[in-house]
Amino acid sequence: MKSIFVNTERCVACKTCEVACALNRSSLSRKLPEALYEEVPPQARLRIDPTGGENGFPIQCRHCQDAPCLDACPAAALYRDSEGLVLVHDDRCIGCWMCVMVCPFGAPQPFRSFRKILKCDRCKGMDAPSCVESCPTHALVLVDPEEMANGTFAAPRRGSLMGIDFVSGRSLVKTK
Repeated sequence: MKSIFVNTERCVACKTCEVACALNRSSLSRKLPEALYEEVPPQARLRIDPTGGENGFPIQCRHCQDAPCLDACPAAALYRDSEGLVLVHDDRCIGCWMCVMVCPFGAPQPFRSFRKILKCDRCKGMDAPSCVESCPTHALVLVDPEEMANGTFAAPRRGSLMGIDFVSGRSLVKTK
């Protein structure tokens, strides 16, 4: 199963990944101008924590093999799917936020408007995670951990993607 890896040297805390996630995962319009005026503001399923300098560190669910959130949820709202992803049954979530308390990464976030939790589902059902697709510095990459371990993973060229046009939803590719 592929995982999202973070290159902290490349993350400049621009929060493009947060915006892309919020628009693609919880916005009704999926476009930034309209999303700004939605009754319930779109929320990202990841966040960028500052590292003390100009860089940041993206925090999203790691879909741990020994996920403490699975055992902590009294409503059995969290489950592991056949691909190994830890997902949420929204209809079962009672908003106790025990998962928020036990996650060692602080990945699940309260969605207070609905008294539910939000967590990364790695954009299940989409071609690629929105955060990875939108990262202009390629600080976030989706890769098989075995490729990383045996050295066959080739890092994306730096600067080949400029970002996403949040009005149209198209990728803006840098031309050389």
